[in-house]
Amino acid sequence: MIDAGSGPPVIVIPGVQGRWEWMAPALHALQQHCRVVSYSLCGDAGSGMSMDPALGFDNYVHQLDAVYEKTGLSRATLCGVSYGGFIALRYAATYPERVGSLILVSAPAPGWVPNQRQQRYLAKPRLYAPIFALTAPARLWPEVRSSIASWPERLRFVVTYGARVVSAPLVPSNAAARVSVQQATDFSADAARVRARTLVITGEDALDLVVPPAVTRWYVSQIPGARHVTLERTGHIGLVTQPGRFAHIVSDFVHANHH
Repeated sequence: MIDAGSGPPVIVIPGVQGRWEWMAPALHALQQHCRVVSYSLCGDAGSGMSMDPALGFDNYVHQLDAVYEKTGLSRATLCGVSYGGFIALRYAATYPERVGSLILVSAPAPGWVPNQRQQRYLAKPRLYAPIFALTAPARLWPEVRSSIASWPERLRFVVTYGARVVSAPLVPSNAAARVSVQQATDFSADAARVRARTLVITGEDALDLVVPPAVTRWYVSQIPGARHVTLERTGHIGLVTQPGRFAHIVSDFVHANHH
């Protein structure tokens, strides 16, 4: 777990890969403006919590409760990144008194179903893990090229991001299990129950090849008062290709809604 910086508290919930380390550039940029807490999802190394099959998706709600207790927070902004958006949404709908504001970053909406390629990976995660890893650079390259101006900076990003992924590796079976419990959970009523001020952040439509921004923008029409911001020239990983811009968008919203 990471707990750094000072100011209004923000709990950043990672995506389906489960590791906070993948978001490190964004977390480090954000902690210049806010107190930033993040953690690895239960079942992964360093999380300190295993998955209880009987609890299904509620494992992640209980884990987030434990993060509040461990950090001494009674109220915080929740920032759910990609799959972490489901966790932030469910928690904000269930415990509104603990959520000062809500940020959903490139998050799938209720009813989202993996595309055919993703379904192949999820059906046999260990078998397809090498293919997934080998094809990742081609999937991400259009976004990297768009969001990072120079070749030396692009190369530096690819090397450092790759090193971060290797040092905090994705466990394919954990990722598949997370999608499985999400698919078995009904989130359709949660958005209408959210009372926190909500910001929805996406990349550009042509650059997010993981979760279409149109899917994420569904939240704007379903959560009362929610507003949307596009992180321009980015796609699904804009928080790490453009961490400074991401941190300013998030911190401005957090400070404006901190009570």
